[in-house]
Amino acid sequence: MNRFCFAFLLLMTYSFLGWCGEMVYCSVGQRKLCEKRGFLNGPICPIYGHGALVVLLCLHGGCENPLLTFLLGAVLTSIVEYVTSFAMEKLFHMRWWDYSQYKFHINGRVCLLNSTLFGLASVFLCHVANPPITGWLTDVFSSGVGVPFSLILLLVYLTDIVLSVRSAIRIGGHLARLHAVHDELARKLEELGAEARQSVQSRLEPLAERSDELARRLEAARSEARQKLHALYEKPDFFDRRLLRSFPAMKSVRHPEALKKWREYLRKD
Repeated sequence: MNRFCFAFLLLMTYSFLGWCGEMVYCSVGQRKLCEKRGFLNGPICPIYGHGALVVLLCLHGGCENPLLTFLLGAVLTSIVEYVTSFAMEKLFHMRWWDYSQYKFHINGRVCLLNSTLFGLASVFLCHVANPPITGWLTDVFSSGVGVPFSLILLLVYLTDIVLSVRSAIRIGGHLARLHAVHDELARKLEELGAEARQSVQSRLEPLAERSDELARRLEAARSEARQKLHALYEKPDFFDRRLLRSFPAMKSVRHPEALKKWREYLRKD
């Protein structure tokens, strides 16, 4: 139990530090305080925590040569990022981040710039940060509060995962319904357009009366679509909106246009 709790607190520590680093990096890039980053609601990014543990375990705390730590750390953390991106896309049908605009990327999931930064972070982790952090956690467990604190934190962590996964699933469902409404409206418009062309060609009815009827039906179809879209646009709760804001580059694999229009509506709101 002690070893599990120790590893979990180490994971949380580096997940928190990674989140802090990402917030600073994104805020500097945007020249303003950016929206909260990360999949979870709390101030942590587990991908950094898992990457740190993978580096520490595979390199046995770090290589004697910092250059080797840099190279191997860059490779290991890039693998973690690639696998995480692939798995999350398959689970939620979303591309949560995309580096396609960067030079030297692999399928937009990892890029040379981030891999280089991860390599530098691995050197800092192994040769500077981990020894004092491990010592501090050892003192925490020696005082007897390590296990109960980690178990309470684990409960909070699992709750956050459930809420975040629920939001990701809800967003996917929203996009499917938004896509269906747009498709339904497009189909009705196409049907009305076909009827109008047929009326002009056949001349079986007075054109003015037929045009007025088609205009009424067209407005009714648009009004119905607007009501459905408004209800769907207003549906997301705090957690759904937070997740959308945390990943500004997120793309829907199945319904990209629906996500684009939803974001436009939320920006106006």
